[in-house]
Amino acid sequence: MTWMITGGAGYIGSHVVRAMTAGGLPVVVVDDLSTGEADRLPADVPLVRGSTLDGPLLERVLREHDVEGVVHIAAKKQVGESVERPLWYYAQNVEGLRTVLEASAACGVRSFVFSSSAAVYGMPDVDLVTETTPCEPINPYGETKLAGEWLVSAVGRAHGMATASLRYFNVAGAAAPELSDPGVFNIVPMVFDRLTRGLAPLIFGADYPTPDGTCIRDYVHVADIASAHVAAARRLADDRQADLVLNIGRGEGVSVAEMVTMLQQVSGHTGIAPEVVARRPGDPARVIASAELIDKELGWSAAYDVREMVTSAWAGWQLRHPG
Repeated sequence: MTWMITGGAGYIGSHVVRAMTAGGLPVVVVDDLSTGEADRLPADVPLVRGSTLDGPLLERVLREHDVEGVVHIAAKKQVGESVERPLWYYAQNVEGLRTVLEASAACGVRSFVFSSSAAVYGMPDVDLVTETTPCEPINPYGETKLAGEWLVSAVGRAHGMATASLRYFNVAGAAAPELSDPGVFNIVPMVFDRLTRGLAPLIFGADYPTPDGTCIRDYVHVADIASAHVAAARRLADDRQADLVLNIGRGEGVSVAEMVTMLQQVSGHTGIAPEVVARRPGDPARVIASAELIDKELGWSAAYDVREMVTSAWAGWQLRHPG
């Protein structure tokens, strides 16, 4: 059974590709390389450069490679950018998904895994976020992911596809240095960037109702994200009635202050005190996943701890920023 992975040359996508091929699942990648890198992919994995908005191209790939399952990861994912360009985000994330699903239905795809996000929850006021926690996204990015989940489930029911929407929490780390996150948008690369330039790492608000006053988040290693996709793919191949929505997290919280301290320790840049600046609008105080349902449904749980994430991310940062 061959799987088409959209966005498979990106940070998360390339980890999913490697995990699936290591698990004996043949894949073909479709990626426009706007943020992906072709050299992230194993040499024997076919790469088709193209857009998820190109229906005829997608149908050609699906038919030529006898694809029976799709993992849809390709999407725009910067929250601030989504606020500035909502029309573009809806076009890329929702219309792109609709086009992929339309091609998949036309070609008889039987299994569909959708890359969703904890952003669908918005600002949940609960100790642990379960899959039944109300979804109230607070930005267009989160809205596009929630709309995507609805669309995936509806198309699955209408066309006999087994489906799974996987809600990622805070992704970090790298399975290999060359697969590290090239962007500077999440806390780990943002702090590394400032530390290596001799600047104080920034903490956005230290007056939250948490033990140390900083936000608490659930960080999950990107290699664990990838292994969850393999588990989901196998479940859908065996269970044609599946219609799953699952969190991917560790079920444990780490505060921003604790994370910054660990980033300083691992990188050796311990002499620069963090600088507390104003809160960012829309940052909830605490977002920690309940990982019970994914364990029950897929037998999956995270294998890596936060220090392993940080250590692997630092190795990747050094490779991409020598000297």
